[in-house]
Amino acid sequence: MRFPLRLNYDLTRYIIANKLRKVEKFPLVLMLEPTHLCNLACSGCGRIREYADTMQEMMSLDDCLKSVDECPAPVVTITGGEPLLYPQINELIQGTLDRGKHIYLCTNGLLLEKALDSMKPHPNFTFNIHMDGLEETHDRILERKGAFKIAMEGIRKAKQKGFRVCTNTTIFKETDLMEIEMLFTHLEEMGVDGLLVAPGFGYEAVGEKLFLERRDIERKFADVYEMSKKHRFFSTPMYLRFLKGEKKLECTPWGNPTRNTQGWKAPCYLITDTHYPSFKEMMEKTDWDRYGVGKDPRCAQCMMHCGFEPTVVGEIGKSWKDIWEMFVWNLT
Repeated sequence: MRFPLRLNYDLTRYIIANKLRKVEKFPLVLMLEPTHLCNLACSGCGRIREYADTMQEMMSLDDCLKSVDECPAPVVTITGGEPLLYPQINELIQGTLDRGKHIYLCTNGLLLEKALDSMKPHPNFTFNIHMDGLEETHDRILERKGAFKIAMEGIRKAKQKGFRVCTNTTIFKETDLMEIEMLFTHLEEMGVDGLLVAPGFGYEAVGEKLFLERRDIERKFADVYEMSKKHRFFSTPMYLRFLKGEKKLECTPWGNPTRNTQGWKAPCYLITDTHYPSFKEMMEKTDWDRYGVGKDPRCAQCMMHCGFEPTVVGEIGKSWKDIWEMFVWNLT
């Protein structure tokens, strides 16, 4: 099975419960950013630019756990910034697990090997390590010599200690897909449990011409889709078919709500118009109809998983073909 049985069960139960209660808008994944501090300055990162003035601020542990309680999503992605720089990261992980949540901790891997000495595997916990290419490419994108080797050592140690590990790869304009396939083969040989892949989002604050436009995405992801037949992708087949232009999907901006030092970020993980003091206010006061392709120009080129993978959940039940595709995909 592609995902742990407990994660499948908890997600399915949660989705069905919301459907039975006729809840129209509900989150699937809480994106929790306890700090925006980072030990890198990657070319494609919007966070270090957008939050430059508040970079030194951190959420308290109590605020982090209160946010986990506020948002009913069964999955929490602890991200940033670099979350392993958060002083109380172990307490945050344990408190979130104690609440029955599933955690994906997103890291660049530079601090992973040392952090593992104070961590224990848990069936609801997964490391998500960002890998954008083989050594030369990865080090160039992260603007840090040796970053690839350090991350690989962290992955190797995490697997040796019994942790569940996946990787996240961003496809940019100049990404060599042959190199990416070599990377995926290498990662799977190391025992990595799954691979996430998505096109980069063109942040307003990032001036570099790194990002793909929608037509470019569709061309490149036609090849990525073929790659997914040979590798253990965590990106769903419907989302990949959307990326290659075969499937039409609308964005679900409330699917992955973001909480950070400034509050609940609206309207989505990628675009910031305001921050709200509570999850409830964010859900009730955001004018969701204003956002999406054809509505807000900032959404025009976006095909990111944080907006469209939640849409897949709602689409699956509309077609037996899609249900069967997802069932077979999850079992293989």
